[in-house]
Amino acid sequence: MSDTPEALQRRSLREQVEGMLPSWQSWYPSLFDAAQDLGLIRARVCSPSSLLLSNRHAVVQSEAVQAFKEQWSVEDEPDMPEHSMLLKRIQSAGHHHGKERLEQRRKGPAR
Repeated sequence: MSDTPEALQRRSLREQVEGMLPSWQSWYPSLFDAAQDLGLIRARVCSPSSLLLSNRHAVVQSEAVQAFKEQWSVEDEPDMPEHSMLLKRIQSAGHHHGKERLEQRRKGPAR
């Protein structure tokens, strides 16, 4: 079997280490130590914030959304103009205020 990059990626880490150093267990306490010395894996320096699960999930979520958009040719919705957002807030506040008035009418006059 040739050790092309594609072939190496299909093999498990154990298979890769054993292919390069069949007696690795007599030299290393763990598979990961052997793989590191053989250059199959390496540590990456990253910021502490990237270790937070919520941040990692946000990145995965955004990548999934982007892949979906690319696959199905979805375009982003245009941003809502400021006046439309203001109108929605006013309507929402008026609706809430109207509910308060309706509740006051149901209760009757305050004594």
